[in-house]
Amino acid sequence: MARATRVPYLVSGTNEYGSANLGRGSATVALRLGRKLLRDGYMDVRVCTPRGRVLQADELGELEPQESDMAKGQQRGNREAKKPKKDKAKVIAAAPSRKEAAWQPNFGPAKKK
Repeated sequence: MARATRVPYLVSGTNEYGSANLGRGSATVALRLGRKLLRDGYMDVRVCTPRGRVLQADELGELEPQESDMAKGQQRGNREAKKPKKDKAKVIAAAPSRKEAAWQPNFGPAKKK
């Protein structure tokens, strides 16, 4: 037995020969199909959204994505931004130390006994 797949958007329309019920995976494709059915002379064109809202033919414009929609890679979460880490100077073990010796006073030649 074939397993039924759940399609988020259901587009339906009625013409003189009967009705058509077609499922689509995204809002833009469902919107395109609904407008095509209207051009082909279908009456009572409806689109059912995943949340159960039924849009009539004159409400199909509400299904268009807003300009604020971003691609999945561009979306930002609501997490608080992390504090940047403090930069540390890299220490290379093979390199000689660049610290200069502290100044020491020169008292002249020491006397030998």
